[in-house]
Amino acid sequence: MTDTTDVGADPGRSSTPHTGFDLGSVHDALADWRGLDSFLQELTVQAVRMVDSADSCSVTMHRGGRLVTTATSDSQALVLDALQYEVEAGPCVCSLEKGVEMYVADTLSEQRWGPYPRLAAAQGIRSVFAAPLSVQVRVADPPTRSTPEVRRNTVGALNLYSRKPRAFQEDMEVARRFSEQAAGAVAVAQRIEQEAEAAEDLRAAMRSRYVIDQAIGIVMARQRCPADEALGVLRRASQGRNVKLRELCAELVMQTGGSPPKPGSFANRG
Repeated sequence: MTDTTDVGADPGRSSTPHTGFDLGSVHDALADWRGLDSFLQELTVQAVRMVDSADSCSVTMHRGGRLVTTATSDSQALVLDALQYEVEAGPCVCSLEKGVEMYVADTLSEQRWGPYPRLAAAQGIRSVFAAPLSVQVRVADPPTRSTPEVRRNTVGALNLYSRKPRAFQEDMEVARRFSEQAAGAVAVAQRIEQEAEAAEDLRAAMRSRYVIDQAIGIVMARQRCPADEALGVLRRASQGRNVKLRELCAELVMQTGGSPPKPGSFANRG
């Protein structure tokens, strides 16, 4: 009989003194923001430190329409994830796709997921625990519904690996609590990343606009025409030379002033 369990029932409380997330480290990572991938990296290191049975940890997410490992505590976790992506099956893949916890008590006796358990065992891994990083989201109210619908959105999967068989049984509750708290932190981190990207896109657009405005001024002075006509001249030149408008404008400004255009300044509000 296969010695595995799909986590559903309460496996019992852990005897470990750890209680879950290191909120202090999370606060520091968010305050000293270095990007989502850096935050996830810290998350995997924390998981190995907090869950006694874990030897390695990784985070799997959807990016560009495919599954990718966005962070790992070590190189072995990256290899173990890659094996799942290669065979398109495994506890981590299943956890992310179905939004449920998956537990492999012993890879030597596991019968699910085709060749993956055997491949993991060959890497020295005997136990795997995968938990979805899921958060509740409110869906926009349709006209026929009086109250908003709340759904669970799975943004990734936290994957824990152990070299010991039947690992995680003693600290399953810690692993579960860690993944639940981590899901909320990842959701916050994703929002920060999205806002940072949007802000950078805005700054880039404003820098481009600043250069274009300088070029428009030059054309207006040379041809004694209004701004809209000057912009039309620049656009036609851009299309005729098959170069981006900003690049053409930057070239014109540099030719006129003898130095590259200076970008607009952006002051931080404190």
